[in-house]
Amino acid sequence: MVNSLSNSKRNLDILKPLRNWIEGISVENEKTAHRIVSLIPADCPFERDIKVFRRTIAHIPPMCKINPLYEQLTMLRFKAMCYLVDECGVDAAAIS
Repeated sequence: MVNSLSNSKRNLDILKPLRNWIEGISVENEKTAHRIVSLIPADCPFERDIKVFRRTIAHIPPMCKINPLYEQLTMLRFKAMCYLVDECGVDAAAIS
């Protein structure tokens, strides 16, 4: 019974076409690579500490890993950075 549930869950992946499309994006242009790197953040922009009088009262954890496309977007950013470093000779420290 458990095995049949996990098989049906794999078959109902409605984001699979979008994941495949993102994974298939090739980076072949310096301008496009810079645009990808600037649009996809290197770290999660939602993580925050809420402080009152310099004392942390709450912590909002990073929610990026909840994003179902997190791995594909991170990999696309990595491909763009590799293209800039390897093909365009851009210094990796200068990439933001």
